[in-house]
Amino acid sequence: MNAPAPGVAVTDAAKLDAARVLLDTLGISVTDLLNEPVDRPPVPTFDEYIPKVADAVGEGTRRNYGTYWKRIRAHWGDRRLDEPTPTEIELLTQEIRASALVRRNSRGGRSAAEHLIAALRCVYRRAEIDDLIPKGSNPALKVPKPRRLPSTRCAVANDRLAEINQVAATTGNDSELDALLLRLHTETACRRSGALALRPQDLDETQCLVYLREKGETARWQPVSPTLMRALVRHSEQRGAPKDGQLLRYVTGRPITRRRYDYLWTRIGKHLPWAAAQQVSIHWLRHTTLTWVERNFGYGIAHAFAGHTDEAGDGGSTTTYIRGQLHEVATALSTLTGEPHPLALAA
Repeated sequence: MNAPAPGVAVTDAAKLDAARVLLDTLGISVTDLLNEPVDRPPVPTFDEYIPKVADAVGEGTRRNYGTYWKRIRAHWGDRRLDEPTPTEIELLTQEIRASALVRRNSRGGRSAAEHLIAALRCVYRRAEIDDLIPKGSNPALKVPKPRRLPSTRCAVANDRLAEINQVAATTGNDSELDALLLRLHTETACRRSGALALRPQDLDETQCLVYLREKGETARWQPVSPTLMRALVRHSEQRGAPKDGQLLRYVTGRPITRRRYDYLWTRIGKHLPWAAAQQVSIHWLRHTTLTWVERNFGYGIAHAFAGHTDEAGDGGSTTTYIRGQLHEVATALSTLTGEPHPLALAA
């Protein structure tokens, strides 16, 4: 407790301390009391506001947080946004973490806890923007996310990668599609979202480039080998992909979804027990390719190959000067595939 100011009675000091505690609890500062009150609309409930947030965010955010927004509404649907305290949020986080689905690659519900807090922060951030709650009063910011553990993913050895491609190309109900998927991800190190968003109009056949649109609304032209470009064009034509529609499709012409990846890796796991045991997924191919590029061509070119952006904290301002160029990425790809590329530097 603070010592009373000179000339202030002990009882008055106690009252001041009590007032400070009360203001702290209400999230109000002395400055707020001196300022003119702000006319804000009534604070909505979670049931009223979360659907509006879901409509406002991008598809990726909606997909990542949708499950957790449902859980929040199930617990606090009829409560106003300004009612839950950081302690209540932490208690809900622990409950969600304890009830998380246990898989072989589970890490004690850390991911579920992290996503719940992120989902709440997203809601409160929008509420601040809409002036529904005072700036700086986001209670979810006061609850720390669980510390992330190092990823268990690693680069796949060449012989193991050959086994994966062999299984994909010789088993299943559409081995041609699956072999194309694996080659696309191996050559471009693209994410699953990038492959699913690819359209016929995103192919530059002359320069052997594909236009990848991935998370965070990032986009880039990525070199591919002439062999892969021909395969993508042929796939698009044979399966009737419209120019501005999704390129990757089933034999019936229906666009593939994320479920194709689940089917592919479940099948690979049945034939390759080591892949099932390690929970190998399509992201391992990204890891494999980028590791190879970094070892052989350096950080700057691997950074560009991956499509990473030069945000603050990502290598610092030095990345401005070591950023890989498109022709350097093409050169790395040409070496990786053993095929000439129209944009690669001359040997």
